Amino acid sequence: MRILSTFIPIEEVTEKMKKAFPDEEFIYCEDIEESLPELHKADILLTYGEDLNSEHIEMAKNLKWIMVISAGLELMPFQAIKEKGLLVTNVRGIHKIPMSEYTLSMMLHVTKKNKKIVEQQKDKSWDRLTNFPVGELHGKTLGILGVGAIGGEIARLAKAFHMKVIGLNRSGNKHEFVDEMVQFDGLNYVCENVDYLVSVLPSTDETKYILTDTHFDLMKKDAVFINIGRGDLVKDEVILRAVQSNKISHAVLDVFEEEPLPSNHPFWTLENVTVTPHISSKSKFYQPRSFEIFEQNLHVFKQGGSEFINKIDLDRGY
Repeated sequence: MRILSTFIPIEEVTEKMKKAFPDEEFIYCEDIEESLPELHKADILLTYGEDLNSEHIEMAKNLKWIMVISAGLELMPFQAIKEKGLLVTNVRGIHKIPMSEYTLSMMLHVTKKNKKIVEQQKDKSWDRLTNFPVGELHGKTLGILGVGAIGGEIARLAKAFHMKVIGLNRSGNKHEFVDEMVQFDGLNYVCENVDYLVSVLPSTDETKYILTDTHFDLMKKDAVFINIGRGDLVKDEVILRAVQSNKISHAVLDVFEEEPLPSNHPFWTLENVTVTPHISSKSKFYQPRSFEIFEQNLHVFKQGGSEFINKIDLDRGY
């Protein structure tokens, strides 16, 4: 069996795969272009999901399974994949630890005035922040847009700070760490009742630009907005209006409409905006966790089974 990768994993991963599957042929390439000569012979394709197009799918005559080493699938050529009846799986769920830790760290970063503290150290200033009252997470309300694996872990960690959690997802099903759960028609309710609003929503037809000026108008003046999902949840201009007119107190943005964020974008210099370069899911454990899922799925695949972890619905795209 030929397993082709459009990226080169870390040595820890390649060595583990070699030991776990000594009879399989693994071919690791720098990128999709380098992999093209091997594409027509591949049975399984490993990709981050951002480099494939319909022509690649057509070229892959023997392909049976695409393993996406990412959770985001919005750039995948699903129509071509569906026409060939390929299996697609991803690594949904592995991001919950780094992304939940990022979220709580940013909530604390803003609430505990860490930016000001760092600036004071640089200036050797012994100002005990008399003009910058430091808040607490304790007793505050957190709204989570998109309670799945990541949102659920954020909720769990928030409970350690005795926060109330209001969650939103498609089903509205209860979650053990969420005090109130609503569906998409409850978005206004979430916005007007939270102190911190974090979005983990994927990019779908239902979620694209779902947040508007109206939602920020509903939010508390001292609310903090955090986006770690997708940049097309809300237009940049909407966030800009919200922070520049003090509709909310702060925005923490890890994803953007355009990435990389242009160097002349106002977000870089606004005091009440924190910009991070799409790193909330970054972790040195990312690839090992991803390949743990691949390893389990490869055993199922070799045995002709059907109980794959994170099998993607090709019609829905997730």
